[in-house]
Amino acid sequence: MSFSNRVNLLKNLEKIRGSNVICYLTSVRPNVMSVISSDAVRVLYDHLLLLPSKPVPKLDFFVCSNGGDGTVSWRLVSLLREFSETFNVILPYRAYSAATMIALGADEIVMHPLAEMGPIDPTVSNEFNPMDQMGRRLGISVEDVKAYINFIKSTVGITHEDELIEAIKILADKVHPLALGNVERFLAQSRMIAAKILRTHMKEDSEHTIHDIIENMASKLYFHGHPINRREAKQDLRLKIAENLPPETETTIWDLYKDFEKEFKNDEAFNPHGDLAAMPPPAAVPPNPPTPKSKEYDLLHAIVESPRLSSQYVTKRRFTQISLQQPGQLAVQEEIISQAWSHSAAPAAQ
Repeated sequence: MSFSNRVNLLKNLEKIRGSNVICYLTSVRPNVMSVISSDAVRVLYDHLLLLPSKPVPKLDFFVCSNGGDGTVSWRLVSLLREFSETFNVILPYRAYSAATMIALGADEIVMHPLAEMGPIDPTVSNEFNPMDQMGRRLGISVEDVKAYINFIKSTVGITHEDELIEAIKILADKVHPLALGNVERFLAQSRMIAAKILRTHMKEDSEHTIHDIIENMASKLYFHGHPINRREAKQDLRLKIAENLPPETETTIWDLYKDFEKEFKNDEAFNPHGDLAAMPPPAAVPPNPPTPKSKEYDLLHAIVESPRLSSQYVTKRRFTQISLQQPGQLAVQEEIISQAWSHSAAPAAQ
């Protein structure tokens, strides 16, 4: 469904919730995974300027993302609160990492039964990280580093100082010491941002609760991919989860998400290699050699949308099958032709 048709779903959700709704989704399509990034902040501001007042009594932020830059979460929560008296987050499906951080800033989190949040421990990558066999930098999970130390001390039972130093040396031989230092810096930053976000709506006498929430979500879930459902979020993590949602609200949230899902093609894996392999071989026109197989794609990475405006970040990419030096071996070359946000206003009739 196009934006012009989706406007009715957005307005229906606003009517049911008695709120203004703005959506921010990044692609969770297999092989087109996209992340929360700083360029969306400026785009979101344009949507906020179109709100009927400043502040609006109730703002609902509809989010779906696998995560991204945690510092953007703080910028978004701060900005959204500038334009709202009450700020809520609606989670229809996935909201991991940085998306979870955004949810922590809400006065109330509205979770669909299928919605999931995740831990907020960051995975760090910089120029000092180790590489895999393909030459790609490997991300380092903050909690993996801590788990290694705990494994040596608690599970293996090594507590003597000299033996612990040797264990640290083994780790440092595999991972650059500056990469390990970067892990500690990102862990401290993640906890600091989470605390700032929670303090936007929690009172000063809630510092103990804030500490417990951060400790649970940053360390005690142990696995970065752990899915947090709405019951766990409410009962175990003590987050402000909306209870007893009317069936109409859940249905409307899901209908809106499914429409976005269709536009992103999230249920369809992106496979340019397979597409090129399935194309018929190009015909040779003597004296010229055959033209290599090539195909262009428009890939949707992010949407910021409200009943008044739709903004989409799209890249145009060309994939070309090329021959390697060894006979019979093929590879696929990727070129980015263009990348930009585009904006579409809602039809006047809407």
